[in-house]
Amino acid sequence: MEWQKYNGEFIRIPIASAVEEIISRETHLGNKLKVYIGTDSQVKRGVIDFATVIVFLREHKGGFMFICKDRRLHRMGIKERMLLEVQKSIEIAYSLCPLLDQYHVDLEVHADINTNPNFKSNVALKEAMGYIMGMGFQFKAKPESFASTNCANKVVQ
Repeated sequence: MEWQKYNGEFIRIPIASAVEEIISRETHLGNKLKVYIGTDSQVKRGVIDFATVIVFLREHKGGFMFICKDRRLHRMGIKERMLLEVQKSIEIAYSLCPLLDQYHVDLEVHADINTNPNFKSNVALKEAMGYIMGMGFQFKAKPESFASTNCANKVVQ
């Protein structure tokens, strides 16, 4: 998995090391961080592009994010795609958990799934919520899931 900054600069060290550097730097500067992880996808001509983001928000001082893009060529239904988005977010959240716990940084996992049953993505809501919360993470869905709905969506288009 290749991670990059929003400006396109690739992160050449393991993602956990890059996150630790960020937490250390921001803590040294007196900033309190909160981390949000989310994934979004877009289907174009049978190709599914995914973007997973790690969003760092400084309390009252803005934020920034790291991005990882992925592409799948096989067809899948909306429920399978939504749950794959959640899986991608959980994988990175799980890998960063010990580090975030060590530095006392709060984490939320965001799903690009609508809470309104009139939307197609809602078919995966119960499973996604159970999966995320079952792993011990805080869960947010639309309209509160800005990491996936806004941040990842912006880079997957």
